[in-house]
Amino acid sequence: MSGRRRPTMKDVARHAGVSVSTVSYVLNDSGPVAPDRRNRVLDAIRVLEYSPNESARNLKRRSASTIGMVVPELANQFFAMVTEGVQRAASSRDVLVVLVVPDAGHQPEEDQTRLLRSQRVDGVVYLSGTGTAPAPLYELARTGPVVLVDEQLPGLELPTIVCDSRRGAREVAAHVLEQGHRRLAVIGGPPALWTSQQRLAGYREAFAGAGIDPDQVVVLNGDYRQASGSKLARKALCETGGPRPTALLCANDLMAIGAVEACRDVGLRVPEDVSIVGFDDLPFSSLLTPSLTSVRQPAHDMGFQAGTVLLDTLEGRPVGPISPLPVSVELRDSVCPPEEET
Repeated sequence: MSGRRRPTMKDVARHAGVSVSTVSYVLNDSGPVAPDRRNRVLDAIRVLEYSPNESARNLKRRSASTIGMVVPELANQFFAMVTEGVQRAASSRDVLVVLVVPDAGHQPEEDQTRLLRSQRVDGVVYLSGTGTAPAPLYELARTGPVVLVDEQLPGLELPTIVCDSRRGAREVAAHVLEQGHRRLAVIGGPPALWTSQQRLAGYREAFAGAGIDPDQVVVLNGDYRQASGSKLARKALCETGGPRPTALLCANDLMAIGAVEACRDVGLRVPEDVSIVGFDDLPFSSLLTPSLTSVRQPAHDMGFQAGTVLLDTLEGRPVGPISPLPVSVELRDSVCPPEEET
């Protein structure tokens, strides 16, 4: 069998005693075929062990067979949920997703993107972990469609699927301020990331609206991981000098969980001594003790829309203006009025 040439549609047609167009109708379910002829074609396919050339079929019908997905890591559940959304969009059109995770491979994002380009995928959904565009991404964008998700990258005018992070940050900060907090600290994300910048801008707008000078609020930048949230919360609470903050605004849920851990390590209660909010509203955030107030992003929907825009582009369908997806503030138990402001 290993030395036998690959059977073709003509071989199937000859074996079944039908035309090549009849075989095509059966394979693509694209035309009427009498039951006896359909059965002969299916028998021939089984006997000859025929399998269609998917790349050729998709090229003929101007659709994709394989797309790429670049995501920083899967340990962050938000990234995993976006990836699931892309996969759902792809599977609905019988398209394969090649997943590239630079962090898992311990390779720089640029090397992984270059590897993806070598695989000749039809298009790419790209979720940046650095806030900068590696050189191979420009090559990908020149040779095929690329859709960005949860990020905007300088120098690249590409379709982008994002949420209204700025509004979400402004609203969750306003909730903290409405509870009476005035001693605040921000644990932000990587400063180069557009999402981090948007969330910080939203916090600052809320501070200014409450009569607080945004430049007087301590801002410490983390990396969206739990360990950095713990480290920076400890620094904000114990090492910055001046009065201890009564509220920590964390730019994602993983860092907020780290901040809760840090409070417990230094003997502070959440929320009685320190209120904490996050961003993303990961599925487990409502199950924590205390349950975490957070900004909900529709991660699955973001991935699904990114995959849909990419596939529509590949199939030549028009893609209209893309608006930011809405967010919502989920109020839970990790915020309460400060016991005192001394």
